[in-house]
Amino acid sequence: MADQKTDDVLNRLDADLPAALDRLMGFLRIPSISTDPAHDDDVAEAANWLANELRDLGFSADVRPTTGHPMVVASTPKGTERTLLFYGHYDVQPVDPLNLWNRPPFDPAIEDTPNGKVIRGRGASDDKGQLMTFVEACRAWKDVHGELPSGLTLLFEGEEESGSPSLIPFLEANRDELSQSLALICDTGMSADGRPAISSQLRGLVGEEIVVHAANQDLHSGSFGGLAANPIQILCDALAALKDENGRVTLPGFYDGVQELSDDLRRDWEALDFDAEEFLSRVGLKHPVGEKGRMPLEMVWNQPTAEINGITGGYTGDGFKTVLPAEARAKVSFRLTGTQDPEKIRTAFRAHVESFIPADCRVEFHEHGGSPAAVMDLSDPAFEAAKQALSEEWNREAVYIGMGGSIPIAGDFKRILGMDAMLIGFGRDDDRIHSPNEKYDVESFAKGARSWARILSALR
Repeated sequence: MADQKTDDVLNRLDADLPAALDRLMGFLRIPSISTDPAHDDDVAEAANWLANELRDLGFSADVRPTTGHPMVVASTPKGTERTLLFYGHYDVQPVDPLNLWNRPPFDPAIEDTPNGKVIRGRGASDDKGQLMTFVEACRAWKDVHGELPSGLTLLFEGEEESGSPSLIPFLEANRDELSQSLALICDTGMSADGRPAISSQLRGLVGEEIVVHAANQDLHSGSFGGLAANPIQILCDALAALKDENGRVTLPGFYDGVQELSDDLRRDWEALDFDAEEFLSRVGLKHPVGEKGRMPLEMVWNQPTAEINGITGGYTGDGFKTVLPAEARAKVSFRLTGTQDPEKIRTAFRAHVESFIPADCRVEFHEHGGSPAAVMDLSDPAFEAAKQALSEEWNREAVYIGMGGSIPIAGDFKRILGMDAMLIGFGRDDDRIHSPNEKYDVESFAKGARSWARILSALR
């Protein structure tokens, strides 16, 4: 239950909501597109806007240069409470195709929709609106308590949408300053059914491109078919053998480190009433595939995958050309869970493919990234305290969820800074992030700030 001071902070947030929305609108007007060099000055402007806002609040804040776009780092003096690192990013995605926007993407506005008021504009949900929920919670906290929460460090990145090339070197160079007892990450969302959620595990990733070479030229299928090796057939045989009849990956040692669901997580996930057929119907499918005997959310969040992402070879133009191609290519990715080792899986996959290559053919491999899964230690009392705070704010029981994709920063915090991350955000499935007409619900912004105020109070 919230104490009187926390109630006062919540009331302050409610009273200040119009001004908070105005501040967010000013932030959203800055076209901080990190992938486009034409917007380098805009990215710098957004970093300075954020640093100035934090200084005005009383943070010690500055803009730190990197080899790419700058980082914004802010902090408050340490006290007796546990120290926290809050992460968000102030850069945004490009806006193309511009003609599909219903209003200029950097002219944000509050719009009425059948589902309530929304903030429309690029970056509203990903991630300016999200990070500002925390800033506004800190503002209200100071108004009520007379000072900011102690032991806070804020890290706002300007390259998340362009692959974060400067992030790891920055973390390594500033390890002592940035290492805290727990990280908070806002770049995530609610459960699909609208419940507040804490993402407690994220899958890792291994990407690999394979090129199979056979003859030194494309061959006439009438003259050489049935006698000469066909690299497409070789590749297809190797890829088809990656899974058995039950949908399990056949690589030796592939499941080393994969952990079965705990009873608590299984209960939470079953309570979500996830309808796999309805989920698939959104993309024109109906029947779930994958490993037999697993519930659908388990396959999306807690089980590893092996997927063929692309395959090419031979003649693919108009008409028909009867050739045996000289080479064939495929791109394959593995999503990892638990403590699976990316490099062991890469090695096992390469050995698997090589076992299908005839003696007079050859294969080459091209690595496309590799990162382990991130699994948080839910025995830390902070997780249950935050879950309770979220439940109180939203009047629905918060749940721990997994994420099928990867948020590398969570793994980087654990690997480089030695701390777990609590991923809490208030985005919705229909926010259209990375797409035209991005939006963020006003309710998500308002209750998001209130949620962070409750969580800060619970972790004090």
